[in-house]
Amino acid sequence: MYTLVSSRTGNMAFRVSRLEEGALLQEQKGYNYYSILLVTKGSGQLYEYTFQENTLLALGLYQPFQVKGDIEGVLINFHPDFFCIYQHEEEVACNGVLFNNIYAPPLMQLQVDEMASLMNIVRQIEQEMSRPALAQYEVVMAFLKIFLINASRMKLERQEVVVPVGNEPFILQSLKDAIEQYYRREHSPGYYAGLLNITPKALNKLSKTHFNRTLGHLIAERIMTEAKRELYMTAKPVKRIAFELGFNDEFYFSRFFKNNAEVSPLVYRETLVYGTGQ
Repeated sequence: MYTLVSSRTGNMAFRVSRLEEGALLQEQKGYNYYSILLVTKGSGQLYEYTFQENTLLALGLYQPFQVKGDIEGVLINFHPDFFCIYQHEEEVACNGVLFNNIYAPPLMQLQVDEMASLMNIVRQIEQEMSRPALAQYEVVMAFLKIFLINASRMKLERQEVVVPVGNEPFILQSLKDAIEQYYRREHSPGYYAGLLNITPKALNKLSKTHFNRTLGHLIAERIMTEAKRELYMTAKPVKRIAFELGFNDEFYFSRFFKNNAEVSPLVYRETLVYGTGQ
């Protein structure tokens, strides 16, 4: 295991760990860093998704997870204070692709040569971190950026692999467009069903089939994605963020946020912006 510690906070900024053969990742509560798991051997399950060797799993901030199965691979963790996917969005484009993509599973099956390419970057990171050196922080950050760009390219090439039949592509795209347009003020699944002239039950079934989430869950995830971005990237009071996301009651918004992230909006902001907590 190799770890970089923030000189500002004294907490973990970046870490890369090798998982030995037969390793089990017990249930992990949400932490204030991003996690990328490269599975080189073995198979297992993450949430309702099954995976085999040569799989990349990407997990966002405060996203609890449990990997079931015997695996071997590499686990990368990085704090947004070390590398912020929002600030580097135009350069790296992993936000909405590897992370915070509510319409796609958090994993990707890789070709053998793709896994070899990513593992080569991992080895370069490990070599750089194996001994103290000038500007090590910057070099590791550059390698991480290269890793994320390459992984994002691979993910983009795989988008829309599953093509629904009949008029479902139109309905699904219309649903995505509607959520993007109205999620700040409309939180009810029934609203979107009425907008698309389809019964709530039928639309929920489509959402569950193609996005592996209920419509209510999909809407909640979109709200959470924006709430997290606002909390980290702006100094807006929680009350204002809540109001802009369609919550008239700040305390109801805080309960909603904690139910989906395991921490309150204030704790979330403090652990990211000020580097406190775990």
